[in-house]
Parts: sequence; structure tokens; C-alpha cells
Amino acid sequence: MITPGRLRLRRHHGRGPLTLLSPVILTVVIAGLAYATPPDMAFSRILPAAPALAAAMWPVLPTVLLGTVCLFLMIGLGIVFPDLGTGYTAAGIVAVTVAAAYGSHVRLQRERTLFQVRLVADAAQQVVLGPMPRRFGDVEVESLYVAAAAEARIGGDFYEAVDTEYGVRLLIGDVRGKGLPAVGQAAAMVNCFREAAHDEAELGRVARRLEASSTRYSAAYPPGDLAESFATALLAEIPHGGGGIAILNCGHPPPLLLGRGELRVLEPSDPSPLLNLAALIGDHYTIDTFGFAPGDHLLLYTDGVTEARDRDGVFFPLEDWMRRQRPARPRELLDGLHRDLLHYSGHGLDDDIAALAVRADAPERA
Repeated sequence: MITPGRLRLRRHHGRGPLTLLSPVILTVVIAGLAYATPPDMAFSRILPAAPALAAAMWPVLPTVLLGTVCLFLMIGLGIVFPDLGTGYTAAGIVAVTVAAAYGSHVRLQRERTLFQVRLVADAAQQVVLGPMPRRFGDVEVESLYVAAAAEARIGGDFYEAVDTEYGVRLLIGDVRGKGLPAVGQAAAMVNCFREAAHDEAELGRVARRLEASSTRYSAAYPPGDLAESFATALLAEIPHGGGGIAILNCGHPPPLLLGRGELRVLEPSDPSPLLNLAALIGDHYTIDTFGFAPGDHLLLYTDGVTEARDRDGVFFPLEDWMRRQRPARPRELLDGLHRDLLHYSGHGLDDDIAALAVRADAPERA
């Protein structure tokens, strides 16, 4: 589930061969102990545990077959040790096997349903966070997405990068809230940006298009939810030929620029309004320009990065972490961020994480 340059989710380890064979191993161990130890220790009474364990990982038929094997083993042990209480244990094996077969059937039904849900979620993922090109001319862009929920595919964080006649334009943002409404608004933001980035010559007009799209989407929800349906966003533009980067920040965490061993926090001179709040606080958008030399690394991120906590509740020190980095390519920067975030928050992530890493190369000479 990890695709370099596109989407990164926490890896889930499948069941290994030893785990899948554990019901058989348990059966052999119990039968061996029951045969090798005195009858009064009665290890045979725990034989029903084998089909119960099998139900958690095997289909119905193998579970029933294992239960049958346990039943015949119990009968054989009863012949060797007549006073073992074979009838009660055999009845227990039959009852547990029937219950285990039913449990296995229910589990498989739920796994099929979950698989269908994941297919839908993967389709939504491709709409909101489409494949990220790695290079736009002299500009290299890589992306990272880490879902906080173990089975999640997408949340309220979003990003996009497009190559336009005005330069390479980037978007990263975070919709307040969770669930389908947040995903829907994130999709609306991304789709609007994909069109506006090509149509509008100024970043301010792109931001106004995003504001209008957010407002229209939020209008579909009850008034009680409207005030909570806002999003932070950051727009960036790297002109063709390089030389600098223009940034419009709508209440989003400021990007970090690492160049020549120095780190700069690209704070806005005058914050622009959050999306869907311009009607309340005005639609004055400020664009700041910063130097962006070949070899510099720009990191755009959502607040899930800086709000990741360790076991003591201390936030992830992103700026200090960034100062220690000496990446050659954007992919290396994001790989290190992903690895260190998961290590830092060993108890699990509390929020989704999205990030873009950008590097400009020197233009090739003709």
C-alpha cells in the first residue's frame, strides 16, 4: 500500500505461514501432551481451543475438518485412557466446532463487505489525491499521505500540483472535521483548483475560486454545520525559470524552506482568510514572494505533522527535525519524515498527515 511519489499509508502486515498453521500446531501440541502426561492432568480437555482458533483465520471447511480431526484424536485418546472423560470433551469439541464454523462464515462475510468498501474508498482516493507527477520541467514534487485511522484511505487533508502557463502551482489544505463531509469538501477543493490554476493568472483569483467552491459545497449542509465547515489552504506558485516562489496562505501552517544548510519559516506578512470564512472576515488575500534557489527543499504540510505527539504528549519538533536533514531528493525528505513521525508517535497518529516536498533544479543549458 506504499507507492513512492503518490500515497503513503501505514503498512499492514499479513498473516505469515506460521500464524496460519498455528491451529494445527496447537492441535499437535495438545494431543502430544495428552498422550505423554498422566490422565489426571487432562490436557485433552483443551482440544476445543484448536477449532476455535482456526475460526479466526481459516475458511469454514478447513475449520470443520480440523474440528473433526480433534474429535477423532479425542476418541483415540479415550481408547488409550478409558477414564479420560471422552464423552464430555468430544461433545465440547463438536459444539465448539459448530460455533467456530458459524463464526468463520460471519467473519468471511464481513471481510467481503470490507473489501467492497475499500474498493469504493480507493476510487475516492484517486479522485481526491490523484497520481502525483514527480517532475514539472525543472521542478520536482513528491507527496506523502498517512491516514490516522488504520483502515482509512483518505480524510480531510488534500493536496495537488499542476503545471500551468503561469508556472508550477501547488495546493495543500486541511478541511475541518472528519468523515464523508470532510472528504467531499476536500474533493471539491481539489477539483476546483485543477481548473482555476489554469484559468486564473493571479493566485488571489484562484483563492477566490476556492472560496466560492467551498461556500457552495457547505451550503448543502444544515446551517448548524455551516460555521464549522471551513478549511485552511496554502497556494504556491513557482514561475517557469525559477528565481522565487509566491505563496498565499489561508490560515495554513507556514512552509519550511531548507537551503544551504539554513532553514526559513515562510510566515505570511498578512494572513489571508480561511476558506468559507471570507464572508465573515473579508476576502483580502496577501501574496508573499520568497527566494527559491536550485537545490533548495520546500516542505508543505498539514497540521497533523506538527501535532503528532510522543508518549508524553510532546508535539513533533518539525523545525528542529528539518534543520538536521540533508536530503538529495524530495522523496528522501518525505521518506525520512514518514519514518520519524511513526517512530515518534509510537502510540499511533491522532490526525491525518499530508505533505509535499519540492525541489528546483538548475535549468539545463541548451
